[in-house]
Amino acid sequence: MKPTNPVFTGIATTVFETMSRLAMAHGAVNLGQGFPDVDGPVDIRQAAADALLQGPNQYPPMLGIPDLRQAVAEANRRFYGLEVDPQTEVMVTSGATEALADCIFALVSPGDEVVLIEPLYDCYLPLVKQAGGIPVRVRVTPPNWSLDAEALKAAFSDKTKAVLINNPMNPTAKVFSDEELELVASLCRQYDAYAICDEVYEHLVFDGHRHTPLMTLDGMRERTVRIGSAGKTFSLTGWKVGYVTGPAALMDPIAKAHQWVTFTTPPHLQMAVAYGLRKDDSYYDGLSQDLAAKRDRMAAGLAALGFSVLPCNATYFLTCGFEGLGLGRTDVEACETLVTAAGVAAVPVSAFYGSDAPEGYIRFCFCKQDAVIDEALARLSAFLTAARAESA
Repeated sequence: MKPTNPVFTGIATTVFETMSRLAMAHGAVNLGQGFPDVDGPVDIRQAAADALLQGPNQYPPMLGIPDLRQAVAEANRRFYGLEVDPQTEVMVTSGATEALADCIFALVSPGDEVVLIEPLYDCYLPLVKQAGGIPVRVRVTPPNWSLDAEALKAAFSDKTKAVLINNPMNPTAKVFSDEELELVASLCRQYDAYAICDEVYEHLVFDGHRHTPLMTLDGMRERTVRIGSAGKTFSLTGWKVGYVTGPAALMDPIAKAHQWVTFTTPPHLQMAVAYGLRKDDSYYDGLSQDLAAKRDRMAAGLAALGFSVLPCNATYFLTCGFEGLGLGRTDVEACETLVTAAGVAAVPVSAFYGSDAPEGYIRFCFCKQDAVIDEALARLSAFLTAARAESA
């Protein structure tokens, strides 16, 4: 038979799905995949239920219902001082991953180079390759995750069509500094490159850090698209509602890609997200404070067990070193040991790199109920205590 598409044929199942399956098979506490274990605000869910019953439930406008596009524009102004035309500069998608696909397919042509900063969300590489783009990877490495200015400069050239940046960053929990963002912006201006900004964790930022969209920097408004996620902002990941904000000249081809990928997103969910985006500051402050408390709870427990816990300034995730704990030589071996023998699922950080990855770190997800975090820590403690006793 003729071969199928080489980009997707034989590609490994996503590490998140793999670890979730193992967690189910072994009755493990799943701290691998990044989703909360409680649903988001009741009032937002009620708004969706009401809209579902009241209708309409037919195709909404391709770009999204007007009220949600207006709410996204209002949020850009409210949080970042960005003035956005909801009619021509906002589009609703069926999740942020679809938004990424739309942006990459619309802006990248065969032979174009795309700068990627790894560790990276695992859909980036296949989407760039499917568009015919050539990935050019620059890495940040644990434990400090700092961006090497010279390496980034060397990655840009006259062939660079775009840079794809995830800020705040999964899995590093890094919030890019103003200096790092300005460096990225300066290179985009110098090489006339687009910026595709995955900003789904924009409101999950802790300890006085702040999220600065690359779009707000000088000269970036007309060359940047930024992607948000209602799933992350409202702890409703199953809804798969995302949104793209960008200049009209870029949104036009992105919308053309969108119309052939999903075309529209369920209207009742869009109505509820519009309601949610207009919630007052107490909601957004409470969200970050609650997650910071969960981070601290898990970090303290993991540190007490001997894990080296790296700083976490944003997102849902803690990265930890496991040296000296007897979990295995690599992060993959460590995660397999934890899920099968300790009953706790984590994710190997090497899965977020294309090749030659650091193998001494694993990622735990802390957006869980306190009782779930405590159960995971208790299981880890029991396993490690037994393992030490056996080796003594």
